Amino acid sequence: MLTLQDIREAAKRIDGVAHRTPVIHSRTLDARVGAEVFLKAENLQRIGAFKFRGAYNAIAQLSPEQLARGIAAYSSGNHAQAVALSARELGSTAVIIMPADTPASKLDAVREYGAEIITYDRYSEDRVAIGNKLAEDRGLALIPPYEHPHVIAGQGTAALELLDEAGPLDAIVVPVGGGGLIAGSAVAAKGLHPGIEVIGVEPAEGDDTKRSLEAGERVTIPVPRTIADGQAAPVPGELTFSINKDLVDRIVLVSDDELRDALRFAVDRLKQVMEPSGASGLAALLAGRLDPPPARIGVIVSGGNVGAARLASLLGE
Repeated sequence: MLTLQDIREAAKRIDGVAHRTPVIHSRTLDARVGAEVFLKAENLQRIGAFKFRGAYNAIAQLSPEQLARGIAAYSSGNHAQAVALSARELGSTAVIIMPADTPASKLDAVREYGAEIITYDRYSEDRVAIGNKLAEDRGLALIPPYEHPHVIAGQGTAALELLDEAGPLDAIVVPVGGGGLIAGSAVAAKGLHPGIEVIGVEPAEGDDTKRSLEAGERVTIPVPRTIADGQAAPVPGELTFSINKDLVDRIVLVSDDELRDALRFAVDRLKQVMEPSGASGLAALLAGRLDPPPARIGVIVSGGNVGAARLASLLGE
């Protein structure tokens, strides 16, 4: 089982490499929500998302021989960029398996970090099978986006920093895709403050973790079709679910329209660019999903990787 000490060690490993992102406080947001809200701005992290923390923590622990052979990963975008940059920083190379319909801005960023890209159809092909075969054929180390203890530990450092800066919180709100960010966050938060409430947020069309927690076992749904592409997971990870079923208190859902409202609020009032997945925690607060809200709430803004044209389109809809 992942421990608070694992996350503290990850924090030391990424210190000076990952950004210690700011915690944003807005009186306007507090008034809208009826609580004191602290936003951990991982949209300002390297590669524009929290994923850099986990990828670097995992890759930094590989042997020199494996780094020389290279790394493989599969991702809808943010983990892809994180692995590509981490590999470059550590003197290795990366091959990334990405959905063919990944936003162009994310594909371009991965290429700019020097990685090779292999595309697949997310609705008809199995990225895990493709990744396993690629890693075996080429002798690469496969670094998955969330099903890896070192990745989860690295991702949990965002919550560790949030709690260090904001102080004790009544609740922490975390976007949920495959479940790695909330798993690491839950271990960190409950390790520091056992009474804190850990709340996950999923898009309404992608409620696999909510269904799984209610059923007590992993539930698979059709691949979600939502603007929150970073949360379009059809089933929770096996490792992440083993953590989240014990530590996550509840999951709330937000619609695509509520995500658009959160993106607008972020731009208009917070002067922050968020991607739809990254804004899901903010969307839950603005939509009143935490009713009544706890007095002091931490929210992880998980990413801001959205191109200007796509953001303009989302804001205009």
